[in-house]
Amino acid sequence: MTAPLLQLDGLTVAFRSGSRALARLRGRPASSLTAVDAVSLEVERGASLGIVGESGCGKSTLAKALVGLVPVTSGTITFDGRPLTGRRDRATQRRVQMVFQDPSSALNPSRTVGQTLTELLKVHRMVPADTIQARARELLELVELPASLLNAYPRRLSGGQRQRVGIARALALNPEVLIADESVAALDVSVQASVLNLMARLREELGITLLFISHDLAVVRHISERTVVMYLGRIVEDRPTRDIFTDPRHPYTVALLRAAPRLGTKKDPGSAALPGEPPAFGELPSGCRFHPRCPQVRDICRTAGPDLIGPTYSQKAACHFAWTARDPATYADLSQPVLEIGLQRTDAATIEEGPS
Repeated sequence: MTAPLLQLDGLTVAFRSGSRALARLRGRPASSLTAVDAVSLEVERGASLGIVGESGCGKSTLAKALVGLVPVTSGTITFDGRPLTGRRDRATQRRVQMVFQDPSSALNPSRTVGQTLTELLKVHRMVPADTIQARARELLELVELPASLLNAYPRRLSGGQRQRVGIARALALNPEVLIADESVAALDVSVQASVLNLMARLREELGITLLFISHDLAVVRHISERTVVMYLGRIVEDRPTRDIFTDPRHPYTVALLRAAPRLGTKKDPGSAALPGEPPAFGELPSGCRFHPRCPQVRDICRTAGPDLIGPTYSQKAACHFAWTARDPATYADLSQPVLEIGLQRTDAATIEEGPS
């Protein structure tokens, strides 16, 4: 078995809450909130990994830690056999790039698309000076945008076009890992489809390792070979995507699937597959963190936190009863396919016109 390209070992990211000076005056340790808690994960070169969970589960903080935007409290990140530290040189920074959720705020409104791309190429000395303009045109063509948009400002582009420019900007540095953090969440459904198709094509053609973060299970199912489910900063299920959808093993994963719209299934207004809200990070329950909301909770769940384990290396779930025999009728409502967006290949240059 080859060594993974990306390896996390006990990765923890905590943020200080409140005043350190005030805590010292009170004779108490400074309080903190742990957004990512002891996450261990391996990602193979060229793989496509989906990371899903409710808002606040820690998936975006995990992504920012990988690209060095937030400091790691404890644990390690190993990339291609070498540890990634908080202070990274430019060559290391280029190897892991991120596409952000909001394409409007991710681009400088005072710079044209061409200026955004060419400045990046100049600063990082990616190509000879006399080929920078040509490379900028190539990058737009790579994301299926016309070269004429090099002279356009972000405000003249549609949301889908802006997101494609964001992808082109990340690709300008020839990354080995591309992290997409809710990168289609702000787009219309039809535009989501074209951007997802683009990412799938780029991964196949360029051999990029893709980490795709989303709360939308239909999106993850389309683009990811393997899916990690997070809850309150921890991984609760890590399995091939097809198994997550056909045979979920953690009650939280089951609840997420039940919440997704399905063909031939009608949901009553106000109904919810998962009652309640996640607790605040400063008020985490004992034992399994999911037990206050779990419909299958038992006594052991309230006292002992389960390990992320499974029958094989690629089949893991953090539930005391994940791998016990169960009645198939309990999950009969999951037999209908999840409603997916239209995912046919489209031409973004013709369907995504900017505002007039």
